[in-house]
Amino acid sequence: MGLQVLFFYLFAFIAVASAFMVIAARNPVYSVLFLILTFFNSAGLFLLAGAEFLAMILLVVYVGAVAVLFLFVVMMLDIDFAELRAGVLEYAPVGALIGLILAAELIIVVGGASFSPEIAKGISMPIPAIADRTNTAALGDVLYTHYVYFFQIAGLVLLVAMIGAIVLTLRHRTNIKRQSIPQQVARTPETAVEVVTVKPGQGI
Repeated sequence: MGLQVLFFYLFAFIAVASAFMVIAARNPVYSVLFLILTFFNSAGLFLLAGAEFLAMILLVVYVGAVAVLFLFVVMMLDIDFAELRAGVLEYAPVGALIGLILAAELIIVVGGASFSPEIAKGISMPIPAIADRTNTAALGDVLYTHYVYFFQIAGLVLLVAMIGAIVLTLRHRTNIKRQSIPQQVARTPETAVEVVTVKPGQGI
């Protein structure tokens, strides 16, 4: 039990410190790397809490896809971050308001579970014991039986959002030359070569 508590405080300290460095680092590449470190330590905390499914999802989805995508975008795009940070103080009140709302919600959730433990007993579908059913299997039972239609609708909404993002970013500009494979394949010597008779002393 002492070793588990030691690892909990170790993961928690590194997660909090790296999360602070995400917003404190001046280089955006360092911020993304600290974000990946935060995700790894959060996954370790989930493992200690017995939520192995959330830990794997955090590593596979967020670290393997989202954070790496952020890193590639930050490294490939030529962004003037000094100009980007110029108006950050204008949005400070809005950010502080959102932070206060999130803090109030966390206090309500944690405080309600601490001061009223009987709230957890009123859950319609309680979590089965680990010995009877694993965490991942229990979550799969709920998603693919009771909420299978909502799960499919959520996937459809994400698909529509992805197609919409592709359509919005795909712009056809008229003043840009584009390669047309069918036109190149269908070229003939008559259309590809033009013989010009130049008179002596004149240019083309």
